[in-house]
Amino acid sequence: MANCCNDKACELDALRGRQSSILKTVLAINAVMFVVELTAGLLGDSISLVADSLDMLGDAMVYGFSLYVVARSSTMKARAALLKGGIMAAFGLFVLGQAIYRIAYPQLPVYEAIGAIGLLALAANSTCFFLLWRHRADDINMSSVWLCSRNDIIANIAVLFAAVGVWLTHSGWPDILIGLALASLFLHSALHVLREAFKELKTVRATNAPDNFNA
Repeated sequence: MANCCNDKACELDALRGRQSSILKTVLAINAVMFVVELTAGLLGDSISLVADSLDMLGDAMVYGFSLYVVARSSTMKARAALLKGGIMAAFGLFVLGQAIYRIAYPQLPVYEAIGAIGLLALAANSTCFFLLWRHRADDINMSSVWLCSRNDIIANIAVLFAAVGVWLTHSGWPDILIGLALASLFLHSALHVLREAFKELKTVRATNAPDNFNA
């Protein structure tokens, strides 16, 4: 029995080690891409790129929180998920505000910058997505991280559509519409993560589940 318990403990430690390694990798990728996309978005007057860069920053923060709680209690993981949901909601509201501003004060974005950086971001997020795939069902911590990665790919594809739309129409409206769509996606995902986190906290409290690790 002792050997069985030891084996399970070793397996759990190995799993958390793999989770930590992957989280460090995707955190670094998102941090670098935040700087790249934000710079390109500001120089190219693209709200879709700025929105995607903020998503990258939010994800880097989310991965940092996830890395912190990877070996902690279920309660801590649920609380971290609440924080992640709050960050998603804040960025969604910010992008929504930027889109409204661009409607009031229109500018023509540089579609070449949107397309090139959009492709680079898609490649980066696809890498993160496949790294996280096998851990998407480990726990609420990794599940919320994988959800962020999935949303990133959707956002990147949307940015590419914005580039094509601006090129075809010679108008900033495609960029604005994609920005509004991304804001909606952020807010929807935030609600999902918050709902799951509250559900997890309620379950832990109802069952009085003991914490196996220090919070």
